[in-house]
Amino acid sequence: MRVTLNWLKDFVAIPDDDPKAVADRLESLGHEVESIEPLGAHFTEVVVGRVTEIAPHPDADKVRVCQVDLGSKTSEIICGAWNFEAGALVPVAVPGAVLPGGFEITERKIRGVTSHGMICSGAELGLSDESEGILVLDDSFEVGRPFAEQLPLPDVVFDVAITPNRPDCMSVVGLAKELAASYGLAVKEAQTVIGDDEAATVSVRIDDPHGCPRYVARQVTGVTAGESPLWVQMRLRAAGVRPISNLVDATNYVLMELGHPTHAFDTQRLGDTIVVRRPADGEKMTTLDGVERTLEPSDLVIADAQRSIALAGLMGGSDTEVDDQTTDVTIEAAYFDAPTVMLMSKRIGLRSEASARFERGMDPNAARIAADRVAELLVELAGGTIGGLVDAYPSVVEPSTVTLQLTEIPRVLGVDIDESTATGYLTRLGFGVSGGDSLDVAVPTRRPDVMRPIDLIEEIARLHGYDEFPDRVAFGTGGGIGTEERRSRRLREVLVGAGYHEAMTFSFIGAEDLDRLGLPEDDPRRAGIAVINPLHAEQGVMRTTLLPGLLKAASYNVARKAQDVAVFELGKTFLASGDVIPDQPDTVTFVTVGGEPSSWLGDARPRDVFDALGMLDLIARTMRISDLRLEQADVPPFHPERGAHVVHGGVIIGTVGEIHPAVAARFDLPGRVTAAEISAESFLADAGRWTFAPPSAYPPVIFDLAFEVPDATTTRDLTDVLHRADHVESVDVFDVFRGGSIAEGHRSIAVRLSLRAPDRTLTDEEVAPIREAMVAAVTEATGARLRGAL
Repeated sequence: MRVTLNWLKDFVAIPDDDPKAVADRLESLGHEVESIEPLGAHFTEVVVGRVTEIAPHPDADKVRVCQVDLGSKTSEIICGAWNFEAGALVPVAVPGAVLPGGFEITERKIRGVTSHGMICSGAELGLSDESEGILVLDDSFEVGRPFAEQLPLPDVVFDVAITPNRPDCMSVVGLAKELAASYGLAVKEAQTVIGDDEAATVSVRIDDPHGCPRYVARQVTGVTAGESPLWVQMRLRAAGVRPISNLVDATNYVLMELGHPTHAFDTQRLGDTIVVRRPADGEKMTTLDGVERTLEPSDLVIADAQRSIALAGLMGGSDTEVDDQTTDVTIEAAYFDAPTVMLMSKRIGLRSEASARFERGMDPNAARIAADRVAELLVELAGGTIGGLVDAYPSVVEPSTVTLQLTEIPRVLGVDIDESTATGYLTRLGFGVSGGDSLDVAVPTRRPDVMRPIDLIEEIARLHGYDEFPDRVAFGTGGGIGTEERRSRRLREVLVGAGYHEAMTFSFIGAEDLDRLGLPEDDPRRAGIAVINPLHAEQGVMRTTLLPGLLKAASYNVARKAQDVAVFELGKTFLASGDVIPDQPDTVTFVTVGGEPSSWLGDARPRDVFDALGMLDLIARTMRISDLRLEQADVPPFHPERGAHVVHGGVIIGTVGEIHPAVAARFDLPGRVTAAEISAESFLADAGRWTFAPPSAYPPVIFDLAFEVPDATTTRDLTDVLHRADHVESVDVFDVFRGGSIAEGHRSIAVRLSLRAPDRTLTDEEVAPIREAMVAAVTEATGARLRGAL
């Protein structure tokens, strides 16, 4: 919200001359001032003149010779603009004047005629962005006086960040009321002096009173479209609004001043009845920006008998817009339901100054004031006569009442604030207060944020001044962080400690990202949740996997000469479910490209799938997950022979392996790329404490066995069976062999076993039956055959 100091002073007699002091006062009230911008005249020696005579140049067709009365003398000035006639008041830069940019004005001879100065446009004076035509002034300017002295300058623009809960402060008057309450001054309310209401030439029908509880239509007849006076244009530009015409500027001026949106219809293009309704499905209308929009029944429109003429609280339609030919205006000032406007704005993808206010909540009782203020301003700027009024307000919104117990104030704030002081603060803020031990507070309808006693206590604290509260050392129980957050930090520490860099990628991906991964059409990861209003087409789906983002991050770094890349991300994926809110599991994913850089541990070497497996093992051991298993699987985007499911507790929780070379090429990644994507829930849950058993003091019995096993049997299948035997301390595979005497479709797997008892040395008589049971169990479970004891 951009607001000027002089505009604020129209409504409250601010005693501070220092803009910084005013900004500090606003910030003490909870309104952050993001910048303070001084406004001034960046030109010298420019006076107001009246053009008394215009003649053609004797030797040039595109310029004219003007006689200009400067008060003390008349000067002959050549001008190339044609948008003025004799009698016009204009700004004149006399010889010696300096314009913005250091441009100095001197007497110049043009085709034999000397020009004693220059008639200026608004752009040449730094007062507007438009340079077509010179600046024609209204009759309030005095001939011969310096132009700068007659402008509303100097001034200061405050850029104030208004929080979403304070729509009442999105206006000059709203901020003026805040300052008035802080200074303890009276505020000049916006008053209108319109007499008795006449019957309007239009009627109003509200078909959806929930979407529009109030609709005011005020008419003005006999207006003349044209440019607004300079003071209006300057204030609008300072507020960040581009002047258009006096008919449109009047509505924008009141929007900035009062904060209540209004709209001007050309009455001649309007039907006899204004209807507020929901549109038919597929109904179309063209808005003021020239875009044809398809409407839905959830939207809210203003219509007449023939068609929709405006999107309620959002933007008017082109069919009824005011233009240079408009003579009669119908002013709309309404109160629209905030969620309705917000949802329509998001669905259509259109935001405006009006919607930014309506979706936060407007004051229904300000609609009539806003309509009348626009009408008065239109008469002032464009002439005409104020006409009839229609005010459709079927259910009047009354101020709500909130009861505040006085004992709650010191309990919450920690300081004693007596009844009279609290009552004074609330009264200065515009609340009605009555009561004794408890205060019955009437909340103005412009304050939708005040609903509970705690909200009133906040208002008291704001006006008391947060700086006035004594400093105290905070104390508490110090609950600390939860288990999940603590373990997520530990998981990140493990990966960072292993040389990985954490990345944070977008939560949105595109369908083409899943194509690049080579996912089949029936892959569950393709069932992404579509984003209604995506920023880009390539970000139209909520991510179901972190791999595209990390692969693109790795590709980005490789393209910038990073040869060895190791990145990870711990974030959420979004999986469609039967509920409105999707499942959002935490997922940890890491990707490596290139090699392991050289260090004191050894020379540089390329990374491969075993590095990914080692990283997974390190994570599991550090996070105290002891029963992870790998099951080879062909899962895109991994290599069919170098990828595996990660299994925990009998459930597949992720995949690890080498990315398929074709997938890596589609992401412009060279060489071998390894990755893992695992559900992080097992890692983040409390794993309990390790339990330890004292080491046995007795020696182990070590022996080797070799089995001829079918190729379909994995080494894990074999070792799992052997681990179930009594007194087994370890099982290690030390040889895998094919060929020779081994039957086709089989291979030899040799294992070394270590058996140890905690309380004695195992004898041969004890070991023999254990070994026989092992062989029998392996044969039964896998079909393997013992090749012999080594």
